[in-house]
Amino acid sequence: MNKSELIDAVAERAELSKAAVNKAIDALTEVITTVISKGNPVALIGFGTFKSVMRSARTGKNPKTGAPLKIAAKAVPKFSAGAGLKAAVAGKKPAAKKAPAKKAPAAKKPAAKPAAKKPAAKKK
Repeated sequence: MNKSELIDAVAERAELSKAAVNKAIDALTEVITTVISKGNPVALIGFGTFKSVMRSARTGKNPKTGAPLKIAAKAVPKFSAGAGLKAAVAGKKPAAKKAPAKKAPAAKKPAAKPAAKKPAAKKK
């Protein structure tokens, strides 16, 4: 699927104009690019995370001559798929959201001894 096919599909599903969807997709890619270029990740829960990672310097070889050459370290973009996307690609239903676990009732403390009663003050 290319960008124009994506725009058509999103416009149909969201019942929006193609121009509006095009602006939204352009804005989304621009924001993601800007944020990860600054070193911050962009996490879309259930879909995935975009982030920048450092690739270390290494030695490669020229495929034509076989001569070794140095490849400099650099930052590269990385996408990690989320659980929902992985499940959809695998043909499985996404895992249901777990309800917050109920806290077990606190263990009962031994009953405290009742406080000794003070004698009532005498009225004059």
